[in-house]
Amino acid sequence: MYKGFGKQYSLEIETLMVLNFNRLSEKECRHSASLKVIKLGYGSKTYIQNLFNIGQKTLKRSIMELNNAELFAQIAQDK
Repeated sequence: MYKGFGKQYSLEIETLMVLNFNRLSEKECRHSASLKVIKLGYGSKTYIQNLFNIGQKTLKRSIMELNNAELFAQIAQDK
């Protein structure tokens, strides 16, 4: 468990989140991680990066995609 962020999940929840995260596609992974950062707020980027082993640039790009309707519309839809 990462100790630098105050709103961290329990070890049990983190384990379940990581198991679920590892089943997602690359696009779903980055958007899921980004939504958790947005939800948790200030200071959560490093926590989520460490939890899911996701790069800073990837997370930053995904947050931009989610916050910008034009960028979000350009993302290919998997079905």
